[in-house]
Amino acid sequence: MTRTEPAGLPLGDDFHLYDTTLRDGAQREGISYSVADKLAVARLLDELGVGFIEGGWPGALPKDTEFFARAADGELILKHAALVAFGSTRKAGTTAAEDAQVRALLDSRAPVVTLVAKSDRRHIERALRVDVDEACAMVADTVSFLVGEGRRVFLDAEHFFDGYAFDPDTALRVLEAGFTAGADVVVLCDTNGGQLPLGIAETVREVAARTGFRLGIHCQDDTSCAVANSIAAVQAGATHVQCTANGYGERAGNADLFAVTGNLVAKLGMDVLPTGGAAELTRVSHALAEIANIAPDTHQAYVGSSAFAHKAGLHASAIKVDPLLYNHIDPSSVGNDMRVLVTEMAGRASLELKGRELGVDLAGRPDAVTSVVAKVKELEAEGWSFEAADASLELLLREEVDGPAEPPFTLESYRVVLDHRGDGEVISEATVKVHVAGERVIATAEGNGPVHALDAALRKALSPSLSWLDSVELSDYKVRILPSHPGSDAVTRVLLKSSDGDQEWTTVGVHGSIVEASWLALCDALVHKSMRG
Repeated sequence: MTRTEPAGLPLGDDFHLYDTTLRDGAQREGISYSVADKLAVARLLDELGVGFIEGGWPGALPKDTEFFARAADGELILKHAALVAFGSTRKAGTTAAEDAQVRALLDSRAPVVTLVAKSDRRHIERALRVDVDEACAMVADTVSFLVGEGRRVFLDAEHFFDGYAFDPDTALRVLEAGFTAGADVVVLCDTNGGQLPLGIAETVREVAARTGFRLGIHCQDDTSCAVANSIAAVQAGATHVQCTANGYGERAGNADLFAVTGNLVAKLGMDVLPTGGAAELTRVSHALAEIANIAPDTHQAYVGSSAFAHKAGLHASAIKVDPLLYNHIDPSSVGNDMRVLVTEMAGRASLELKGRELGVDLAGRPDAVTSVVAKVKELEAEGWSFEAADASLELLLREEVDGPAEPPFTLESYRVVLDHRGDGEVISEATVKVHVAGERVIATAEGNGPVHALDAALRKALSPSLSWLDSVELSDYKVRILPSHPGSDAVTRVLLKSSDGDQEWTTVGVHGSIVEASWLALCDALVHKSMRG
């Protein structure tokens, strides 16, 4: 088997963007990838354009063994990346050729193998229970055997920074054993995640000067510095950086692939992705979060939905002149968007920018802007929040500019009752009386809760007259009980996300009754859809 290098990447083999989501990232609490999940993750990472995808530990985990078998049998066709199998060096007292775990790495048919080896003398003597000579022999024998079998080999020097600080000669001997036996890269691992950027950079420079080896970096995030440490290592000479999608990993996680890549591209000017790859960062980040069944981090650098969201009126005033005055990059360069949040903190500039974003022209309408700013502040004082409810805000803006929107129906009354049945089942029943298309319509429906029943009854009443209604569904529903002011009752705020398959929009309702708050948000959702056609 011939050595495999990254395909079709601008920097070729000069720099490695290496992903270990499927192995190290899968160790995050709460993540459990199926084999189908692992194949889907690998395809997305390859679409993005990473150079190497570490698929797992074949031979140690049945799912990983199956993943490599299915990948090799044609279920995973990679255009950019090389697939990597992860494993350990041979055991003490045997040879690499006889070690079952090393054989499993060959059987995976992965063209690249990453071996983990302890480089801290304390771990070698206490955990492996061998001397340094034997530990180095284990490394050299395994690397040499795999290279002889046609595999490209990287060596992960586990606990390197801690080991180098304790006994630098032993740590360097482990690196030398791997590199002289044929490893292409020796990866310095901050396994416990306790390092800081200046210390990382100093050690990488020193090791590079003392060895001349090609160095990589692998950082955990226990000091919340994994991304900064990775970038510092690259600036100090590392040409291979290991990351995980969205920073997934055990304990506090790993260096976030998307933040590291964003920094390499936007701040260091390194073309580590194929043409157009950087603009896919946000999409791929969110898609991988869905597969992991973890909500995307809204405040994640570069790709979070709040990464380019502006709330302060002072910011909005400057952004109105030039968006880059308060954005460190053009959001579209990483596939993201700038958003202006309208809250009680908003000023006139915030509202004008938000109106432009929503397609409402407020230019030359100072009275309308003043009026809406006052309304927003008044409503937010009562518990309303338009920060995440763009559809309700748009209705408010359009009402001020164009007059009230024509609702698709008018309410006469509604009623909701709960039916507690003898078997413990609780069913909600709602009746609505509405006027639609010049007719009075009464409809009743059941649901698994009062809001569900109310939505079902309203749909039953309106569907014959509103052809688009069947395409609209409730995709998310959030309730928050707001703290009451002294002498007043608590109020409920409902955020309702709706979708028609092409677009999503969010509306808000606030009332002392959760049912009425939900009704208000539901009505806004339908009015918004009707207005947008």
